[in-house]
Amino acid sequence: MDAHSQWTGLDAGRLERITEHLQRNYVDPGKITGCQVSVARHGHLAYFKSFGLMDRERNKPTRDDTIYRIYSMTKPIASVALMTLYEQGHFQLNDPVHRYAPSWRYHRVWVSGEGDDMVTEAPQRPVSFRDVLSHTAGFTYGGGLPGVGLQHPIDKAYRALKIRSIGGQDSMETFLHKMGQVPLRYQPGTAWMYSLATDVVGALVEVISGKPLEQYLREVIFEPLGMKDTAFQVAPEKNDRFAANYQRTEDKQLRLIDDPETSQFTQPPGFYSGGGGLTGTSADYLRFCEMLRRGGELDGHRVLGPRTLELMHMNHLPGGRALTELAIGAFSETAYDGVGFGLGFASTLGQVESGGYGQGDYYWGGAASTIFWVDPKEDLSVVFMTQLMPSATFNFRGQLKNIIYSSIID
Repeated sequence: MDAHSQWTGLDAGRLERITEHLQRNYVDPGKITGCQVSVARHGHLAYFKSFGLMDRERNKPTRDDTIYRIYSMTKPIASVALMTLYEQGHFQLNDPVHRYAPSWRYHRVWVSGEGDDMVTEAPQRPVSFRDVLSHTAGFTYGGGLPGVGLQHPIDKAYRALKIRSIGGQDSMETFLHKMGQVPLRYQPGTAWMYSLATDVVGALVEVISGKPLEQYLREVIFEPLGMKDTAFQVAPEKNDRFAANYQRTEDKQLRLIDDPETSQFTQPPGFYSGGGGLTGTSADYLRFCEMLRRGGELDGHRVLGPRTLELMHMNHLPGGRALTELAIGAFSETAYDGVGFGLGFASTLGQVESGGYGQGDYYWGGAASTIFWVDPKEDLSVVFMTQLMPSATFNFRGQLKNIIYSSIID
């Protein structure tokens, strides 16, 4: 065993299969332009590599400090931020959100019909903080997901009110008020649906703390953890490090959909999206993961208490059930078999049911195929970055898990 393996308990030779797999199957055939992988165990970096190009049109190789759109990997960060306020006693998980969003007292629940003919009923209980942290509130994404059309009358109601996250212009108070006007898709706490719930989480951070979401994240998470490149806007002096974003077309080609030089992420956003607005580097997100792995602390800076973090990655779905039983709609950043959901993270409930490694891990991904996971049992943190939409195109998570977990030899 080499010294490297002694620190990490990972076989460096077997781990090198990552390089061969990604290069041969994805980068060389042009399925993605480039990517980046970080694997850390017991606090030591076991594998880090940059592949291919970050900008095909300008022939720019992927840099080790490339800045990526992390989209929904913003969600765990916003959820951690709200839980720092939970630790200060501002709310209980079962408290109604209408304590901070008064219009939510008048929520209705969709029964049938649409528009003026929509039939609604009263909620059996108010939407709670647990509901918004775990996507069980009854919200939708308003038909604003990649490849998802206006499939439901509630989505049309979101569109009519111009409820948007990325690209929106509303204040947090206006956003919360609009979310109180649309009927809920289902009774709170009875189902799971990927939704604008984490944008609500971000808005609540702002309302409860009295600070803009961007400022709160910077002061409480980014600066203490040394996440120096994570922000809602790519600063002008960092723009040469910003990757291009691509979409896989029907004929399996890559089409540029967001040029780093003209991207909306180079401008200050009108709405700070807790659900998908951040950009950042692999190194920064690995620091966030390492804070999680260490129970809420990194390099002497404590963001959360270990008991809070433990609570966050428990399965909060009703009856302890899996997403297979409770999820409405096919779009998500996770498979559903053997998977539960906590307060901002999905978690593997069972290896047999999920058909893969990592029981008790917790994780999420982003719309441009970025992924991360933290495994407390194996003391492992993994971050994968690329820029390919939609995120369900390839199962990078499953493939990387096969290679990484079969490299654990201690």
